[in-house]
Amino acid sequence: MVKVSIIVPVYNVYPYLDKCLDSLVRQTLKEIEIIVVNDGTKDQSQEIIDQYAKKDKRIVALKKKNGGLSDARNYGLKYAKGEYISFIDSDDYVDITMMEKLWKKAISEKCDLVECDCYWEYPDRKVLDQSRIVDNYFVDIRVMAWNKLYKRSLLEETGVLFPKVLQYEDISFCYQLLPYVKKIGYVEEALYYYIQRDNSIANTTNSKVRHIYDNIRLVLDYYKKKGLYEQYEMELEYVITKLILGRNFYRICALKDRKMRKEYLNEGYQLLENTFPKWKENKYLQSRNDLHHRYYKHLNRFTYQLSSIIFHYAGDAIIKKVRG
Repeated sequence: MVKVSIIVPVYNVYPYLDKCLDSLVRQTLKEIEIIVVNDGTKDQSQEIIDQYAKKDKRIVALKKKNGGLSDARNYGLKYAKGEYISFIDSDDYVDITMMEKLWKKAISEKCDLVECDCYWEYPDRKVLDQSRIVDNYFVDIRVMAWNKLYKRSLLEETGVLFPKVLQYEDISFCYQLLPYVKKIGYVEEALYYYIQRDNSIANTTNSKVRHIYDNIRLVLDYYKKKGLYEQYEMELEYVITKLILGRNFYRICALKDRKMRKEYLNEGYQLLENTFPKWKENKYLQSRNDLHHRYYKHLNRFTYQLSSIIFHYAGDAIIKKVRG
């Protein structure tokens, strides 16, 4: 019996793939399958995949035309046989106990979803990213797909997949799935190493930063279509406020093209105002008083634009100081 299916999309990650696959084949949980999806990679990644597949029969090596990260994950899901599913990015690596610890938590507490903490690994340091659950998982869950286990039957029953073409696809996937998650488990240990490289999808600032707005619209449309909007309106208002005014704001501010920067900033603020005109009155926003939330509460159109100018020229220094 396969306890966990690990889906690993691969596209031009030759320098990192060996470390990733090594951390997976050495997992202390042995009843796993490692589904490696070559998404039309143009480098020598397939050579590494072949080497590992020859040594370990648990590796399922697949090839497909390039369709992006979401398409590769969805493709791998079709072949998954495990009771639980894990999505691992091929330029990252994990602790060899990750699957065992998350699976044991899932089984012992009958969880639909289990997550763990992670490290953001930079060339000169590691930054611990711990869960900051305050009220409930819906408003505080970290949306990244790769630090979690998902019950395969839940994915099959809901039909939730990653949206193709769009960047920041984890947002749509996470929030479409959450209404159906009855039990979430948390392993209070950093077991995932999220490698920060300048040319990674997450760290590349270009016109695709506005894809977050498309993901938000997908989520809103999904909740309305499924009759879930009224039940989760307050929670959606809060998480979408954070998405627009938080990290994506910083990404847009980093754009070099001034016209594009202004256009995307206006689109985000307008989306928030039109969808949730009373967002400042949100109970989750009002109940929290840390630096980020105080900043959100004092934003208006003028301070929003002013902040964008400041972050454009001094964003790296500000973020570094806040994290420090």
